[in-house]
Amino acid sequence: MRNEWVRPYYEALVKKRAQLVGKRCFDVALSTILLVLLSPAFLVLAIAIKLDSPGPVFYRQERVTQYGKRFRIFKFRTMCDRADQMGSAVTTGGDARVTRVGAKIRDYRLDEISQLIDVLRGTMTFVGTRPEVPRYVEGYTSEMMATLLLPAGVTSTASIQFKDEADLLNEADDVDKVYVEEILPLKMEYNLQDVKKFSLPQDLHIMLATVGAVTNRGE
Repeated sequence: MRNEWVRPYYEALVKKRAQLVGKRCFDVALSTILLVLLSPAFLVLAIAIKLDSPGPVFYRQERVTQYGKRFRIFKFRTMCDRADQMGSAVTTGGDARVTRVGAKIRDYRLDEISQLIDVLRGTMTFVGTRPEVPRYVEGYTSEMMATLLLPAGVTSTASIQFKDEADLLNEADDVDKVYVEEILPLKMEYNLQDVKKFSLPQDLHIMLATVGAVTNRGE
């Protein structure tokens, strides 16, 4: 990560150390509150997932977060068990691996709320670049590595802009190739801008915009 492309982003963040501390305090406080308030929803989702298909409640895929550290993300399982061994690491529209209950959970992004656990643990933050699997990170350009200066996020500007990513990949012959060569670079443009312009007000704006995007999707 120590290269001339990452340095401008690092220097921009160094000037905002107080806000970075505030970001972590905000993450801990809000994730704790939401975990308590949403505990009934966690229970309902867990029961629905177990009744719908065999397998664990959570999908614990390995992802990459701040400074290239690897962690196992918490996501409510929306696919059949061991789905990652049956196809691409990204999901397309109408993916046969998605379960009946999983499709409903995905419509409202409910599979993401379990990442509150990751936020509380510090492996993720509310707003930041979405965590990718290691093999995608290995293909990052030198500048893309700047997105790893901050913890991986639950949401981001790129997440909002590409909320229909699965549909975009639906017609691709080689899903992984199209994602890596076409979609990921576009997402990274948004991610890099978010890192360079990081501020707590910006984080709040992105969180509110995410709520709006999810609500509109569900209509």
